[in-house]
Amino acid sequence: MNHYETVFILNPVLSDVQVKETVQKFEDYLVSKGAEMIWKEDWGLKKLAYTIQNKKSGFYHLFEYKVAGEVIAPFELEFRRDDSVMRYLTVKLDKHAAAWAEKRKERVKSSKK
Repeated sequence: MNHYETVFILNPVLSDVQVKETVQKFEDYLVSKGAEMIWKEDWGLKKLAYTIQNKKSGFYHLFEYKVAGEVIAPFELEFRRDDSVMRYLTVKLDKHAAAWAEKRKERVKSSKK
């Protein structure tokens, strides 16, 4: 099992319920394929650096998970099929990136206290 991070941007015209349903759909897909979800973050509505599909903002979400490598291509296909997803990026984490991600999680946890 490899360690991955996926960041995806959802269309800003979606309602809160639609955003939650879409995020849950992608999480359920990963879990159904045997993924171990490590961390999820909702970064909220952010301004984009450049317009995408004539939109200037989007809902950012991050998943950190462990899964077999052959699951990634079909997972990204699901992103391409969903009209509410404007962009996505999946990165395989090496030991240094995983250590950095752990530090980031600790900062997020301590800031929420």
